This record gives sequence, structure tokens and C-alpha cells, in this order.
Amino acid sequence: MPRAHITLDKQAVVAPVRRRTFGSFVEHLGRCIYTGIYEPEHPSANEDGFRMDVVELVRELGSTTIRYPGGNFVSGFRWEDSVGPREKRPVRRDLAWHSLESNQVGLDEFARWLKLTGSELMLAVNVATRGILPALDLLEYANHPSGTALSDLRVANGTPEPHNVRMWCLGNEMDGPWQTGFMTAEDYGKVAARTAAAMKMADKDLELVVCGSSGSGMPTFGDWERTVLEHSYDHVDYISCHAYYQEHDGDLGSFLASAIDMDYFIDTVVATADHVGYKRRSSKKIDVSFDEWNVWYLKEHQESQEVNSEQVNAEWRHAPRQLEDVYSVADAVVVGNLLMTLLKRSDRVASASLAQLVNVIAPIMTEPGGPAWRQTTFHPFSITSRLAAGEVIRPLIEAPMYTTARYGEAGVVDAVATVDEDRAAVFLVNRDVAQAAQVTVDVRSVGSARVIEAVTLADADVYAKNTLAEPHRVVPKVNPSATLVDGVLSIELPPVSWTAVALR
Repeated sequence: MPRAHITLDKQAVVAPVRRRTFGSFVEHLGRCIYTGIYEPEHPSANEDGFRMDVVELVRELGSTTIRYPGGNFVSGFRWEDSVGPREKRPVRRDLAWHSLESNQVGLDEFARWLKLTGSELMLAVNVATRGILPALDLLEYANHPSGTALSDLRVANGTPEPHNVRMWCLGNEMDGPWQTGFMTAEDYGKVAARTAAAMKMADKDLELVVCGSSGSGMPTFGDWERTVLEHSYDHVDYISCHAYYQEHDGDLGSFLASAIDMDYFIDTVVATADHVGYKRRSSKKIDVSFDEWNVWYLKEHQESQEVNSEQVNAEWRHAPRQLEDVYSVADAVVVGNLLMTLLKRSDRVASASLAQLVNVIAPIMTEPGGPAWRQTTFHPFSITSRLAAGEVIRPLIEAPMYTTARYGEAGVVDAVATVDEDRAAVFLVNRDVAQAAQVTVDVRSVGSARVIEAVTLADADVYAKNTLAEPHRVVPKVNPSATLVDGVLSIELPPVSWTAVALR
């Protein structure tokens, strides 16, 4: 049995827990919106057509910030289509996902939905196929109180109070050839800089996110960030990172160590941003908005697209089923570990968005006219969002190592902790595919006296999933092995598991 020892030092503070770390993402893609969050005919729907069973799950998930309306969708989006009387809104073709968009859910409706969930709006503007003036128009519509043409239009449309959106994304994945209107780093950097400067002329306190690479595997990774920031550094506040992971060819060991790649990604982007800042003799720091991350069976999606390309290109449908991945225990352990990594990097990761929220590579699934349920990945996210508070503590981890084909050496056990005035929380993963791990955690520095909660997500079948037929097949269970004696927590972690322990 592998053994690991972890020491918590209350002085080893990384940064305060940033609540925006627990953000998510809603895009007009597949069934994320339609029959996901919005289904007027559903028995649980409110007067706006929103499914209240989904609202309750989003509240439980603990999402703090929701990025909207895309994603690739935003690069062909005319925001004006989505406001005003619903019966007058045009149906448009969405080239990003080859579907029809009815625009029945738009900015004002989505903002009302956010109030139900208690989440903050993070809004993306279309800099790919539009430009500065439409971005300024959207800003005026969304944020100006009243007394101007577009703010008065919002009021006339039934929303008297401004949305007061603070965080704005300047496009999406502009380095990707799949993106409508994609650009070179040089061209995008100039457009982003001009758009950002104009938006801050309207409101100097906006928080603006410039597009970084759409993945660390892009051939322009690193150079893209440098070039874009050399143009936009003075006008933006964050640079985005996007990363998706999946098991390849049965290599579970590498998949379970995916957090190593995320950490490398953050390190590289931060170093590049700081390099540009040093060159400019700037005291300003550009932080990271990791506004797309998740497990996604991307390889299977791409293969399916190739096989069915003729059928896909012949059809334009409203809200077709797309990217409805069903997640396993192993997927949930990786999601929990990725979230732990984002917490560990709270010194520079200011915001993050689990992509996406409902039906589309999502922790929440729905059936039209039927139930909503939690995927396996729901649980580590919701529990971490609930328990993580105060300050992030970087633990000292002594654990056996194993070799992965993709990421080199990885620790069998990984951990992070948070501490506030009332409690401490320790989050752990066991990446061993065959053996339980015996772990001790020295918590004397944080002054904890008892275990108040200890739950583990694991299963004898690491590929067990929650489905419509078995929505509760995989749930976190109390870990009875957790004991605290003389300031040392002892706990056994099953193979391929994620665990959270709260102490007081």
C-alpha cells in the first residue's frame, strides 16, 4: 500500500481563495440553453421558461461566475438579435456548431436566470466578425443606467436596472482556424488593444480578458501570448487559458496526472506575461482567466464529425444533441484534481470556468420534459466550492512517484488545503490505479481539533457513470477511515479517488 505524508503550514499561504475560481460556462451550443436551462413546457419552468430543477442544481454546484454566450458561438453573434420582443427576434445560422439559433434566450433573460442562481455574468464580445462599435454598443446596453439610446432600449425591453457586467472577454480562441474570423496574433493583438482601450474609455474599471492560446498544444503557443500582450498589455487585465483532457488509448495513469499539464500551462503563460511586463517596465501584473477547462472526449467528437460530415453539413437544426459526454469516476477524479491545481495557482489564476454547465460536456444533465441529474464530475466541484474558504495553503507532500507516458513523473497522491477562521479543508487524490493509499496529514499548524466531514468519490469500477437510468450510481460517500489524533489526520484513499476532509 502506498504511503504519503502531508504537512500543512499555516504560513505557507499561496493567496486568498478566489471565488471566481468556481465559475462555469454557458454557450449557445447543443442543448446547453434549449432544453437545458430553458424549457418553457417543462413542469418545473418558471414564468421566464427556465427550468427550476436545473436552477437548484446550479445553486448546489456552487458556480460563482458564468461565461456567456460563447465560446465559438460568439464569433458569429449579433447581440442585438437577442434582445427585445421574442416574437421579433430573428432565427440565424450558427456556423460554429452548424445549428439554428432562435435567440429566444438573450442577454436580459440570461441575466434574470443568473439572479436565480446567484452567479455573476462574464460576457464575451464578438471581435472576430464585428468590431469596436458593436462592443461599445453592447457595453452601453448592458451597463449604462439610462438616458442614452441603448440604455433606454434596455429599459423599454423590461430591464430598468443595468446589468453592471464587470468582466468581459475580448472574443474567443482567436488563434484557432475553426474560429469564424480567426486571426494572426499580430492582427488580433491590435484589434483587442483598440477594443479594450475604447471600452475602458467608457468605464475604466472594467476587467478585460484577452484571448490566449486555445490550448498548450497549439503550434503558436507562447509566441501567441507574447505577441498579443505586446499590443494589449496596457489595456487588459487577464489572459485566457483553455485546456481539455481525456484518457487516450487506455492510458489511465497519464490521464489521472492531467493536472501536471495544467500546471505547466499556467506556468508558461504567467512567465510569458511577466516577460512582456518586464520589457515594458510595467508594475502591472496580467493574471490568468482559465475560462475553459474540463474533461472532453474531443477525439471521439472529431472522429464522429469526420464520419458524419455529409449528414452534418446537410442539416440545420435547433438545439441538436451535441457533445453530451457521460462522465466516469476516473473523469470526476481528474476534474477534482484540476480544480485543486487551479486553487494551488490562486496567486495568478483569478478566474476559471468549467466548460460547460448543462448537457454539453457538463456536470448537469437533463432530459426534455423529464428529470435533471448530477454527473460524476458534479460532486468534486460542488464540494470544493462549498468547503474552500479563506486562504489557500500549499502543502508539503511526501509521496511515492510513478512514471506516466505523457507527463513524466507524477506523485501518486496530490493535495491542496484551504484555511479560514472557522475551519480547514484538505482535498486529496489517489492516482494509483490498483492500490489504496494510506495518508497522514500534519494539521497542527492550523489548530484543528476534529474532523467534521470526510467524503470520498470512488468506485470498484473506475468507469462507472451516472445516467438517466441510474442517476445516483456514483455519489460521494463518507470515508470512515478519517481520524484526527494529536494534530495528525490519518485517512485511507481508495484507488482512483478524490477526497475532501473538513476540519474544525
